[in-house]
Amino acid sequence: MSHTVITTTTTTRTSGESGLNLGYTQTIPGLLKIGQLISLLIAFLCVFCTRGWPSWPAFQYFEVVTLWFLVAFLIFFLMHLCRLQTRMPCINWPLTEFFHYSVGCILILIASIIASANSRGVSALVAGSVFGFIATFLMAVNLWTSYSVACGPQSAM
Repeated sequence: MSHTVITTTTTTRTSGESGLNLGYTQTIPGLLKIGQLISLLIAFLCVFCTRGWPSWPAFQYFEVVTLWFLVAFLIFFLMHLCRLQTRMPCINWPLTEFFHYSVGCILILIASIIASANSRGVSALVAGSVFGFIATFLMAVNLWTSYSVACGPQSAM
């Protein structure tokens, strides 16, 4: 005597559970990430499109650092936008972002200081370093706001 059991499941998706989390772009962390992406992109383009750098190694370092963190922050932004961090719970995402922002804040601050010291009055290079400082400020604000999530006080059990 054999039995056959057939199980069917149906899933319905409501309008609030779409693939993209567009509401994230209206939150403070989302707006900070958008501001960082825009300022890093402008900083990179200002230095990249300028010819006749007064100091070749300084601006190569600036380009590499701004482009690297532009790509990294774009990945973090898209990860939050597509809710990918919920699909990979084995990684502590707030702590990962905290460390990445702390390293990025320091390296972009150093690159902006070096770029502003070596710009020698070239307006595009000065603008690039200013946007580097703006990105550093936005990263510091994001670091400050994410500190309570990643390293804040834990509830006692």
